[in-house]
Amino acid sequence: MPTAVVVAGSPNNGALRACSTVAFEALIPIRGRPMVGYVVDALLGTPGIGEVLVVGPPELAGAVSGARVVPARAGIMENVLAGVDAAGASDPVLVATGDIPLLTAEAVADFLERCRETEADLYYPVIRRSVVEARYPGVRRTYVRLREGSFTGGNLFLVRPGVARKVADVAERLLLYRKHPWRMGGMIGLALPVKYLLGRLTLREAEERVCRMLGVRGAVVISPYPEIGVDVDRPADLALVSEILSSP
Repeated sequence: MPTAVVVAGSPNNGALRACSTVAFEALIPIRGRPMVGYVVDALLGTPGIGEVLVVGPPELAGAVSGARVVPARAGIMENVLAGVDAAGASDPVLVATGDIPLLTAEAVADFLERCRETEADLYYPVIRRSVVEARYPGVRRTYVRLREGSFTGGNLFLVRPGVARKVADVAERLLLYRKHPWRMGGMIGLALPVKYLLGRLTLREAEERVCRMLGVRGAVVISPYPEIGVDVDRPADLALVSEILSSP
């Protein structure tokens, strides 16, 4: 039973500040409740999930009923490691960001089931562009064009605790570049950006190169659930998500 860790320590000092003046993005209200609450509910409702930990400021305690708040550190991977350390187990940890309020228990359970099909240390989901746009027309996402089609990355992953510590520094840079395919391609190898521009880079080639760079066994999981990848970064994202969650 993996522990779930929700990373929710980002201060609200970016584009979303125009929508709400709360101190942290995870506390931005959607339909009268904090955004992170939707993520926590999805994880608590997923069969097979053990404890749910939320890494963030103490102010989150009242917004995440059923979860334990862990003090945030500086940096994305530092907060992931804070959750891994708090979990205190050798079993894989499921990490999610606090800004994917469309997440459902069904989507999480499907991802975990697909992870069981392959033996790896780190699992990362991607979603086809056609699937995202069919479910949520008009949503804006960053896509990577590969030989198999265009994909966007998910905002959760499954990782073994020892591996999380091993790859923390490199993974931090990859996460920062996740919305800039060219910069990420340059980081993982000169030949890959060229193949990417020509539309000849395959999903397996990208997976293998990242795994070699990190020194781990990794697996890309193609998910049919766009809810995993629709995060809230901009006011337009917040408006769209609010509209979707307000629908019957």
